[in-house]
Amino acid sequence: MAEREAVLRLDEQWARVRTAPAQPLPPERERLLDDLIAALRTLRDDPHCVALLGLRLADRAALRFAGGDRAAALATIEEGLRSSERAAGHSPEYARWYARGLINHGVWLAWPLSDADRLPRYPLGPGATEGPSPMERAAGERARDLTRTAVEVWTGLDQRDPVNRRGLAQAKVFLGDRLAELGLAEEAVAWAVAAESDFRHLLLAGPAGEGADEAEEALDHIDRQLELRLRFLSFDSLVNLRAEGLLPERLLPQAVVAARIQGAAEPAIAARLCLDAEQVRTMLEVTPWLAVWRVEVRGPDGLWNVQDHPWHSATEVRNRTAEDMASEVVRGFVGSAHYPGDSAHWRVRLWWHEEGDPAGARFRLTVGPDTPVATPS
Repeated sequence: MAEREAVLRLDEQWARVRTAPAQPLPPERERLLDDLIAALRTLRDDPHCVALLGLRLADRAALRFAGGDRAAALATIEEGLRSSERAAGHSPEYARWYARGLINHGVWLAWPLSDADRLPRYPLGPGATEGPSPMERAAGERARDLTRTAVEVWTGLDQRDPVNRRGLAQAKVFLGDRLAELGLAEEAVAWAVAAESDFRHLLLAGPAGEGADEAEEALDHIDRQLELRLRFLSFDSLVNLRAEGLLPERLLPQAVVAARIQGAAEPAIAARLCLDAEQVRTMLEVTPWLAVWRVEVRGPDGLWNVQDHPWHSATEVRNRTAEDMASEVVRGFVGSAHYPGDSAHWRVRLWWHEEGDPAGARFRLTVGPDTPVATPS
């Protein structure tokens, strides 16, 4: 008993250190944490200490990450999760600690798959010309699986408790993020929409209560992610989401535009998205999209040279397909003084909203001496 009390006092000391504005120097801080972890390891039959060990190993992993040692950090958090899992069945609070640890580990594993704004670095997954390395992708898949487990843990807790409902909603957001990083845009949208519904119910249940600001922040994040992800969905995926009730009404204009960009005709859009023909026409007339294009010519050295404006530019358009816009660019380029001649190699890429990976272009065309201009690559 005395040993347990001493360990808990040491944990309280660490808790003050990790949250205090003026912290000790890193070596002193790490030494205190190392002593605490060593002491907690001796109490393997005490569920509370086992759960605390999981938390403190996560703290150590965070220090390893801050120091740039990602491999050591990931190994440490794996050990921490094993400890948290052992304790999870003893108390709902320990289960919550375990679920949060699973999500945090997923974030750390998937870090190379997101950019500085925490948006997917490779939203097209294996279809991208510059995708993640096999090791990064494997880590992303592990992150996805861990986050699915977190969703299952939160689901198994009492959903009458708003803390558990909020935790489940947050876990769904993170699962959507992990799926998007792997290029699984349709699944990512489905989970984001489910999370959005959960957070809205939480706000309706107590708009001024605890966690309201957090819910509003989560809704802003989801809204941004949904707009991004819809740009990478096929028409079939949009139809699937609409049929399952997972395409929010506010995003229908963007979904209609996305289908039109891909070349779908107005009657097909109306029929497959279960919309009135007049609705579709109105949405296409009032909802613009940004067409971004780039023309490149291959030089004698074999390198592709980007052409100057207007062959590397953008414009806002309405009710036009990507092929419509790209064909206009092609015709203009062929008839311009910049055209390199029929013996040259040149190519056109056109994107929706922003220039990016060629695999994400809505129109791709490569032309050479033996390739007719009308033949896409």
